[in-house]
Amino acid sequence: MKSKIVKIGLIGLGRMGQNHLRILSMLKNVEIIFVFDVNFEMAKQVATSYHVSVTDDITSVLSLVDAVIIASPTFTHANYVRQVAKYVKNIFVEKPIADTLSEAKSIWNLCQQNKLNVQVGFIERYNPAIQQLKKVLDQSRKVVNIDFVRTNKISKRITDVDVIIDLMIHDIDLALHLNGSIQSVSAHGFVEHEMIDYASVLLTHTNGHFSRIQASRITEKKTRSIQATCVDMYVDCDLLRKEIIINRQTESFQKSNGPYVISSFEETVEIQPQEALLTELQAFILSCSGSDIDKPNASDGLEAMRVCDEIQRNILK
Repeated sequence: MKSKIVKIGLIGLGRMGQNHLRILSMLKNVEIIFVFDVNFEMAKQVATSYHVSVTDDITSVLSLVDAVIIASPTFTHANYVRQVAKYVKNIFVEKPIADTLSEAKSIWNLCQQNKLNVQVGFIERYNPAIQQLKKVLDQSRKVVNIDFVRTNKISKRITDVDVIIDLMIHDIDLALHLNGSIQSVSAHGFVEHEMIDYASVLLTHTNGHFSRIQASRITEKKTRSIQATCVDMYVDCDLLRKEIIINRQTESFQKSNGPYVISSFEETVEIQPQEALLTELQAFILSCSGSDIDKPNASDGLEAMRVCDEIQRNILK
């Protein structure tokens, strides 16, 4: 049976928007109807290189598409969702869903009232290392704590959002995805020029698990790591190298009149290479065609923003 062609519009042609365009142009069941950016001259150049149509008036073309991808600056997300929702039910919006908690709540309400199919761009869920890590943790007798570390000096060029919204929100979503809903939040951080540039957070989940999250854009090293402490294993996951190593203790005994001897082994989990953005957009396209796909939705986007807001208030108070 031939797959339905999904007609798509793309709003925002910055670095992430152009990555979306690159992937969309590879998908056989996608037709790119228009691209748009407030920088119209740049948009024309990008559109020409991909042989797609460009518009300077979104409203005039929204009735022509089945779905829209919003990859514009964070502060514009909510207004674009409102504009697009008048014409289109299928909307992909890059993380975060909005720039403030109140706007996130407004967009969530809009999604509920209009039964919108919204996917939020929490791309780390589609990182093959994360997908394998979830399978490993699901096999554990009990997860006690997960540590997340995310640092990136060059990300400081982003001045419209702090490190919580810029970097930490990825791991907040992963903590919710892996450990479930959150009971309490404790946080401290470093603030410069009224902007949080470093944060350390302890999340206590309703299931009794803990998540410790550190995010920094003043650290002179790019890091993306997750370590999980479980009652039956220790799991070390490097998201940059796409590597998972599991350490298990298999035996503990005492030789006669001698010290205790602990036997343990280390196991490396094989991770198949795949581009997270490709997998993420394939999930969105399937959902546009009516498939029941597990994906980060408007509720996930709102919950992540709730946690972000509480962390910010903890640090700035």
